Amino acid sequence: MDKFFKTGERGSSVGQEVRAGLTTFLAMAYIIAVNPALLQEAGVPAMAAVTATCLGAGIMTICMGLFANRPLACASGMGINAVVAYTLTGMTNGDWHAAMAVVFIEGVAITVLVLCGLREAVMDAIPVSLRHAISVGLGLFIAMIGLKDGGVIVANESTMVALGNVTDPGFIVGMISIIASVILFVMNVKGALLWGIIIAMVAGIPLGVTQAPSGIVSGLDFSTFAAPFQTDANGVMGIAKVFATPALLVFAFSLMMSDFFDTMGTAMAVAKQGDFLTEDGNVEDIRQILTVDSIAAAVGGFVGASSITTFVESSSGAADGGRTGLTSVTTGVLFILAAFFAPVITIVNSAATCGALVIVGFLMMGDVVDIDWSDVLQGFPAFMVIAGIPFTYSISDGIGLGFIAYVIVAAVTGKIKEIKPLMWVATIAFIVYFLLV
Repeated sequence: MDKFFKTGERGSSVGQEVRAGLTTFLAMAYIIAVNPALLQEAGVPAMAAVTATCLGAGIMTICMGLFANRPLACASGMGINAVVAYTLTGMTNGDWHAAMAVVFIEGVAITVLVLCGLREAVMDAIPVSLRHAISVGLGLFIAMIGLKDGGVIVANESTMVALGNVTDPGFIVGMISIIASVILFVMNVKGALLWGIIIAMVAGIPLGVTQAPSGIVSGLDFSTFAAPFQTDANGVMGIAKVFATPALLVFAFSLMMSDFFDTMGTAMAVAKQGDFLTEDGNVEDIRQILTVDSIAAAVGGFVGASSITTFVESSSGAADGGRTGLTSVTTGVLFILAAFFAPVITIVNSAATCGALVIVGFLMMGDVVDIDWSDVLQGFPAFMVIAGIPFTYSISDGIGLGFIAYVIVAAVTGKIKEIKPLMWVATIAFIVYFLLV
């Protein structure tokens, strides 16, 4: 095992990798409850959605560990699952099979781009300053997710965002999670982030935040598998409906743009914590990572789980010592087991994971010093990425704003020749994407 995963070579151990895999799983476990709840809005059967969510995440995360040997975990993407539930299903007249077919087609298309080398080439065309900015922006985004999940920040009609109610049980658990995590982290306790989650979960029991499980064992339902090739009440196959509807194919392009750059940002964020990001901002083993991630999107549509993508919460496991694919394999196995014990797993509340995500956000801020703020061509586009990712609550949208800003500033400062051809392609694609969404 050590030879296959190179745990010793990367300064890790089997125990450290397993612990990191558990940390990642607990940080992601909310998806087991949230994704089926959203997909039910689209008409997907409840138990089938749970099965698809768990098995899809488990299988593709294990594949990531075995093929890429990096600590990245995959699951149904938040945002895209909401699009499937509230937008795509409406466009298909309530046919969720066709909605999953759109996701499936998007996954196949982006897999082709990876195999052709285009996705990797676009990453290579990104200026170094923007690569650092993506890492910093992701750090703020991850911290924002953690603070939101812990009820520390809440939506506000007047100010957009505000401090949560300090007497709310969720807020209290969130703060306990942050305080416990930072104390353990400062004290160099092994598995600090994992222990922070566990302490917050225990503290949430008397506060009513950590609920008792409704059961222990759950059955499996495979009725959503091969969703794109299932038929509606009129006998029309979902994938056939997509190819017959140009608007759905255009929507597939929008999903592809989001998937394309979300994963790029996530990979850089996890690589920063897992020590496989080079000094010039390149992610080691990126082709293998992108290949698995792209196939995962198609698999998500096929099994009826929405698009499966690399989760930014993977950075919590990497920050907790995960360095190899054994972390991913551990997380994947836990997801598969969760398919049988979903009622127990779903007691892991998002407030308890708040501290882990905030610590990860803190750790990712270091890249800000590597950006030349005295050079407007490097500084302003970087700022747009850093501000854009958390403020739009979208990785791809923030990256798009930075790309467009870079081209504009380069043009007006007479440095347009510094823009690589694929940077032009990506920027134009972003403009089209913004006009379509």
